[in-house]
Amino acid sequence: MIQIPLIFEQHKQGCRGFTYGPLDVPAAKSLDSKYCRAADARIPCLSELSVVRHYTNLSRLNFSVDTNFYPLGSCTMKYNPKFTERVAALEGFAQLHPLLPQLAGGGMLAQGSLEVLYETEKLLCEITGMDAFTLQPLAGAHGELTGVMLIAAYHKDKGSRRKYIIVPDSSHGTNPSSAAIAGYQVKVIPTGSDGYMDLEAYKKALDSEVAAVMLTCPDTLGIFNPQIKQIADLAHAAGALMYYDGANLNALLGKARPGDLGFDVVHINLHKTFATPHGGGGPGAGPVGVNKELIEFLPISRVIRRSDATFALDYNHPKSIGYIAPFYGNFGVILKAYAYILALGKEGLIQAAEIAVLNANYCQARLKKYYELPFEKTCMHECVFSASRQVKNGVHALDIAKYLIDQGYHPPTIYFPLIVKEALMIEPTETESKETLDAFIETMIRIAGLAEKEPSAVTASPVHMPIKRLDEVRAARQPDLRWKFQE
Repeated sequence: MIQIPLIFEQHKQGCRGFTYGPLDVPAAKSLDSKYCRAADARIPCLSELSVVRHYTNLSRLNFSVDTNFYPLGSCTMKYNPKFTERVAALEGFAQLHPLLPQLAGGGMLAQGSLEVLYETEKLLCEITGMDAFTLQPLAGAHGELTGVMLIAAYHKDKGSRRKYIIVPDSSHGTNPSSAAIAGYQVKVIPTGSDGYMDLEAYKKALDSEVAAVMLTCPDTLGIFNPQIKQIADLAHAAGALMYYDGANLNALLGKARPGDLGFDVVHINLHKTFATPHGGGGPGAGPVGVNKELIEFLPISRVIRRSDATFALDYNHPKSIGYIAPFYGNFGVILKAYAYILALGKEGLIQAAEIAVLNANYCQARLKKYYELPFEKTCMHECVFSASRQVKNGVHALDIAKYLIDQGYHPPTIYFPLIVKEALMIEPTETESKETLDAFIETMIRIAGLAEKEPSAVTASPVHMPIKRLDEVRAARQPDLRWKFQE
């Protein structure tokens, strides 16, 4: 594996990648000295070709869906079709100034973009069974916070002072965080021995002070709770709302709509379910849908269609929670999701969900002989194993992840969900072939064999990567992130 020095280490004083031609405009007046540097900026000096080679070689170290299998559980790292990138790069979209729709007459020059926002909201309503959407939230957790703020506004408008939100321990970790940031206290409900939220504990926690129940559906165990309608009915009887964490919606497309299951608020991770590259922390989009009871609280501005069929921004919503993001959300992500939905259509989205579930169950069926399966159930989009068998020989989930990196695979999610010790969460998505899954599965089987017969071969990994085993505690607590010039 190629070793790439830092660009600062390649610095050669006096080297230049380009030179300026003669000045062909009047020279500007000199800036006041207080705005000028006392010394030149310490920027590395290299030739143009050296810079090109440096960043090209760095790009070869990237791990992406375009290069390798990426079974990162709960993240839905599916292949991103390139035509959506071309759509998002069209000049009429990419070069549009975000303030244009708000200027006098400017909205008429942005009708195409406003129509994309309007139509995307309608499509998401159809897919989820909600009555209205806002596309403004910039990521899934931001969508969660927006949804909880809408719930708080709803209860406040009714004069109800509620202080709790119920969250199962099989939910995404951002659920209790979002609830807490919005000012609520969290009641955590444990998972029963059957793999479902403990219904009796839930009933005991449900009282007149509960504002909402936040459910990840399917949950982080990859399991769909068949008691979902009963859970929703009990919440509504207590005056609480139902919140749907849509990060795992890829498993339900065209099969079940959250609105039909009894949910009042939904957030969707467009970058997961509807195919936008999101490795490395972005970009994302977390639109939030609501039923008719919460529409008046949605963020402003909202895109409306006028009687003459043109589109405009509407700010006249006195009960709105206000602005939650600049402009209209991550428009490029929204645009790509819109193109993806139109390209697949109803039948294509249904097929995507079916194959995603099939692939996950195929992995589960082939690997359950070799890794502990906490709950023996048909899974949905992802399957969760435990490396507890391998731990007996000193091989942990982290070691398995490191070995997979050496074999050219991105590791599955490890140590999550927290309720499964030594968790290995595998989500193959619908875009991987059986051949790819078989190769990955055979590697996982080989790891299980090595853990029994030659555990050091696993615990020493990675051995072929530029970075080997780190002191991870030190790396987290004392990160070395800044190059220091030698004087």
